Amino acid sequence: PLVTRQLWERVQAVLESRHTKKTRRAKREFAFSGLIICGHCGCALVGEIKKGRYVYYHCTGYRGKCNEPYVREEVIEKEFSDVLRQMRFDEDVVPSMIRALRESHADELREHEEAISRLQAEQDRLSKRIHAMYIDKLDGKVEPAFFDRMSREWQAQLDRCADEIQRRQSADRTYLDEGVQLLELSQAAPRLFNKNPPHEKRRLLNFLLSNSVWKEGKLSATFRQPFDLIAETAALAAATAGTGDSESGEHPVWLGD
Repeated sequence: PLVTRQLWERVQAVLESRHTKKTRRAKREFAFSGLIICGHCGCALVGEIKKGRYVYYHCTGYRGKCNEPYVREEVIEKEFSDVLRQMRFDEDVVPSMIRALRESHADELREHEEAISRLQAEQDRLSKRIHAMYIDKLDGKVEPAFFDRMSREWQAQLDRCADEIQRRQSADRTYLDEGVQLLELSQAAPRLFNKNPPHEKRRLLNFLLSNSVWKEGKLSATFRQPFDLIAETAALAAATAGTGDSESGEHPVWLGD
């Protein structure tokens, strides 16, 4: 070593001390900065503190002067909360949807088991063919060249069967739990959004929404899949709720695909 360990440790302590002195206090985190696009010019909306306590958002104006006025954070928060409530539906619908998921899950498991049984039967049939032809080859009933060609073809079929069995046995069939979690999240989203701190609000919005545009005091947002389907179906169910065509818990809108 060029220096002693004691000297090296003293130098490291000095360097760490200098780094600590240069560390600045982190800036305030704004929940919606960079999440919203200005509907006039396409630039991002960013947060800014006014009068030391009020949070306003405004267009960055990177593409020139923008006419979109400043807006209070509370106004944007209410708009996002209203958007998330578009996924809400009657509580008595949830059991029907979960029951449908469980039935679909049972159907899928049954289909996998039946397919594996068919593939295993095909494997057994091909193996017996190869064995029988091998005996015929030993007895001189089959030409070696013909045996080689057919055995290669049947072995290729055996390999395909084995691959398909492996694929079906290792298939991810956790969509039942994931589906229930997505339903629960769609219903809890407004409550989670309202009670969580800024960084959690941002995380939730990034997970649920793909595009958010602010224009003339109004927010328009696009849901990510599959939350877009949940929102569309909830809107359709709400629009037809008063027609008397169905009971709320068994609305045909929720019992489709």
